[in-house]
Amino acid sequence: MVSLQPLEDRHLPGMEDIVADPDALRFTRIPEPTPPGFAKTWLGRYQGTDERVGFAIEDDDGTFLGLALAPEIDREGREVELGYIVHPAARGRGVATAALKLLTRWAFDELGALRAYLHIDVANAASRRVAERAGYVHEGTLRSAHVKQGLRADTELWSRLPSDPEPAD
Repeated sequence: MVSLQPLEDRHLPGMEDIVADPDALRFTRIPEPTPPGFAKTWLGRYQGTDERVGFAIEDDDGTFLGLALAPEIDREGREVELGYIVHPAARGRGVATAALKLLTRWAFDELGALRAYLHIDVANAASRRVAERAGYVHEGTLRSAHVKQGLRADTELWSRLPSDPEPAD
């Protein structure tokens, strides 16, 4: 069982692990090379703001399992970009799917979002499976939409509406 907890300073060591993980660097917006102190700066971006919201994914005993994020919230348009990054030690256990389901429910119930969406690197097959299991629909591919280290990459767009059927558990 996982839960989403507001990001706090106590989550910084787990975030530092994520920032050092090659897969997280490959498939996320974490800059490369990662600037010194980036995890602390990143944590600060999600504290004390309504522009974006971040949660730590934790198990029943409070162990940090990853991040569940709403990096873009359009309150007027009632849509929200969501994302998730699982700690390397917690991968392959269904953590991302469980967290995305909780994060999506939070976006619909707490923010009143009418559309939640994900941007997924076309090479990230594991993240595509998470989106499918969490009830998201593949809308298409945004060609050359993501820039990192001066290179452009294609990104898939996935979305979920409150009226979509609830995914199976």
